[in-house]
Amino acid sequence: MDTRELLKKVSEGTMSVEQAEAELKDLPYKDLGYAKLDFHRKLRSGFPETVFCQGKPDAYLIQIFQTLYERNGEVLGTRASAEQYELVKTVLPETVYDPISRIIKIEKENKAKEGCIVICTGGTADIPVAEEAAQTAEFFGSSVDRVYDVGVAGLHRLLSQRERIQKANCVVAVAGMEGALGTVVAGLVENPVIAVPTSVGYGANFNGLSALLTMINSCANGISVVNIDNGYGAGYLSTQINRLAVHK
Repeated sequence: MDTRELLKKVSEGTMSVEQAEAELKDLPYKDLGYAKLDFHRKLRSGFPETVFCQGKPDAYLIQIFQTLYERNGEVLGTRASAEQYELVKTVLPETVYDPISRIIKIEKENKAKEGCIVICTGGTADIPVAEEAAQTAEFFGSSVDRVYDVGVAGLHRLLSQRERIQKANCVVAVAGMEGALGTVVAGLVENPVIAVPTSVGYGANFNGLSALLTMINSCANGISVVNIDNGYGAGYLSTQINRLAVHK
């Protein structure tokens, strides 16, 4: 329950002042000892805290998911393994898992999606990172249009999708190898472009460093760059941009 919902219950008389006071004690954050869960994240930034699952001990992960779900009614986790999903599902049966993006989530039903974010990939191998971005954006309330496998090796594929790309409030360009897709897309549209370098490629790709440097050094305007394979960061930022465009 967030602050607005709590205050509404008090004003409607469905919650006593004493109950509200008890709830408010935990509102800023919940200290689990090994984790301090930020209950005010949505109040400050518009979106609830996300769980980075990779590396977390099983018992910690379960309690973190349970606590956030009880508080927010939904929870998003990134970089989750299939084993972690099965573990969380034993205590939260509503949990769903996408093995491609490695997203684990419990989402509120009938959540409205607004605006438009287009997510492009250079190749099929970039889709896991792109899906992390797409599912993050959708979880946070954005409508996403996927335009996959439109890399610069066959530029006609990208140009044939130009109309779809230009309608977006924000475009996410996901690419490995030399990472040229972000620059090309930014040269075609007037709206912001978020470039995501991936670790896809051969030796001199240096696990995404080559694509990262290409994107950072782009001569195209209106392009920003997130870290290598950081689909979550791109999905989050694109949703912020999309939300501003929708509500301007």
